[in-house]
Amino acid sequence: MEVTSADIEAEGRARGMAARPLAIWVVSDGRTGIQNQALGLAEAVARLTPAQIEIKQVRWRPAFDRLPSAWKTLAMLAPGSFDPRSVAEWPDLWIATGRASLPLSARVRDWSGGRTFVVQTQDPRWRNDRYDLIVAPAHDGLAGANVLSISGSPHRITPQRLSGAAPAFASRIAPLPHPRVAVMVGGASAAFDLPPAHAADLAERIAQAVEAANGSLLLTYSRRTPAAAKAAMAERLSRLPGWIWDGTGDNPLFAMLDAADHILVTEDSANMATEAASTGKPVHILPMVAKKAPGKFTRLHADLQARGAARPFDGALTPWTYAPLDETDRAARAILAALKLR
Repeated sequence: MEVTSADIEAEGRARGMAARPLAIWVVSDGRTGIQNQALGLAEAVARLTPAQIEIKQVRWRPAFDRLPSAWKTLAMLAPGSFDPRSVAEWPDLWIATGRASLPLSARVRDWSGGRTFVVQTQDPRWRNDRYDLIVAPAHDGLAGANVLSISGSPHRITPQRLSGAAPAFASRIAPLPHPRVAVMVGGASAAFDLPPAHAADLAERIAQAVEAANGSLLLTYSRRTPAAAKAAMAERLSRLPGWIWDGTGDNPLFAMLDAADHILVTEDSANMATEAASTGKPVHILPMVAKKAPGKFTRLHADLQARGAARPFDGALTPWTYAPLDETDRAARAILAALKLR
């Protein structure tokens, strides 16, 4: 069952103006790319109903971090980590992401006496029956009574957040010529690599496309981008009008996405592709060097292409339109529908 905005508003009126906000905890190991999945989903819930969001970061002592989730005990938590032994009152909603959160998420029902509704994003691959709802990428192929499949991953991108980020960087971006091409570069992972020669080839193809369109460049790297790949790309792209962010100062990604006419994304990141597809702007997928068969990424890109959002980069900046991907809000509505039925 999916709840509509009208249903939510009616429920809110029925509860009365004095009803307390929904208490939401966002739980992860604190890495930006991981945390933003849970935080983006929590923020989407908060856009639909009054809520208070708290961020909790879970870290394990280095000696125990790689242990299977079933073996971890609270005594293995790192100093400064969120510790459930200190909880006086459990939240209404627990939204968690990432392997570090699993040993806690699987026990929240017991600790809270069933008070807390537990949402885990991604495929936990462990004790999947212990979560009230799993919000999983459709390309992972996970199925179950408590599974909601969405295209890609939850994220924090909204039109309001993008436009709100723009003024802080307007002096740098506003003078740039159109079409403005935002490029989001990933890097080495279990499935892909970005060696210098390939990075240089990608950069040359991007440069030729931007020059042919008399446009400009807005480029960001991820933490996984190898230094040698950055150097190879910068050597070929620095001649273009634009901005290659060097990682210093505030992150301009949201402002870059707001200003972009086209978005180019390396194929190694489901998060980046999903975020780009939520803007309604043409998303071009940049190839990388595959280390193994990229099955789930192929399925994701096929899904985005079927929705009209993404196409393989062919060297041309051809514009097109499509309905922006809105999967984070869809997941938020499903959470509220489930809470209403409890």
